[in-house]
Amino acid sequence: MIAPLGLIVGAGDMPQRAAAAAAAAGRAPHVVVLEGFANPADYAAYPSITCRLGAAGRMLEWLRAAGVRDLVLAGRVTRPSFLSLRPDAGAARLLPRIGMRAFGGDDSLLQAVLRVLREEGFEPVPAQAVLSELLIDSPTQLTTLAPDEAARRDIARGIAVVRALGAVDVGQCCVVQQGLVLAVEAIEGTDAMLARAGQQRREGPGGVLVKILKPGQDRRIDLPTVGPVTVAGAAEAGLRGIAIEAKGTIIVDRAATVAAAEAAGLFLIALDPHDPAWVPSA
Repeated sequence: MIAPLGLIVGAGDMPQRAAAAAAAAGRAPHVVVLEGFANPADYAAYPSITCRLGAAGRMLEWLRAAGVRDLVLAGRVTRPSFLSLRPDAGAARLLPRIGMRAFGGDDSLLQAVLRVLREEGFEPVPAQAVLSELLIDSPTQLTTLAPDEAARRDIARGIAVVRALGAVDVGQCCVVQQGLVLAVEAIEGTDAMLARAGQQRREGPGGVLVKILKPGQDRRIDLPTVGPVTVAGAAEAGLRGIAIEAKGTIIVDRAATVAAAEAAGLFLIALDPHDPAWVPSA
């Protein structure tokens, strides 16, 4: 018998696709729906419970009783303030083991959460282990339209900016237009950042969205993600294209995302940010 797969899910389509893929592979999905982020009705076909973020004790107790060991964390979750968590008894027991990382950046916190999950007998696995098509295997141009030399310079600038942000565990993406950084991602997330970037748009050729891994980021959780909604936000902001990291950025529904980019007249490329070709020129 194939072991069940646990999923703790937030917003977006990707967690639903992961649950369906697990079920198709014979791995019974057991889903923890995070209250206020995901819709319980979307997971009605599977064993599931709905929990608020602070009820970690209840989540883990339910998953353990179901015989779950492998655990996928997927979907968008807005990080709440620490005081609003209202931890249950189980979460209160776990919090001291997370320590001051609860007050650090997202990656610092998530690494601590992964460590605690392993200590509790679970094995966190990346969503791409269930949905292999989520990642682009190698650098490639995904759309008919390609970035011109000015856009390539903006991409190189964006890579440098995101690396600097990531080094202090802040964000995974930014928008650059004609060498100017219009917006960087913080706690608000990509969609809100794109809306803000549109308000800062300059005259002339539009900017680019660059979305890559933070330096040293754990690839099992919180990979940068794009999808049709990202494309719509980029188009609304007046951008010319999107650059993501090959083997490092998830594309939710690749066919629909590429089709949306083509329809909007945007380029979409996957690149290796460590390639010398993407070093900003002096």
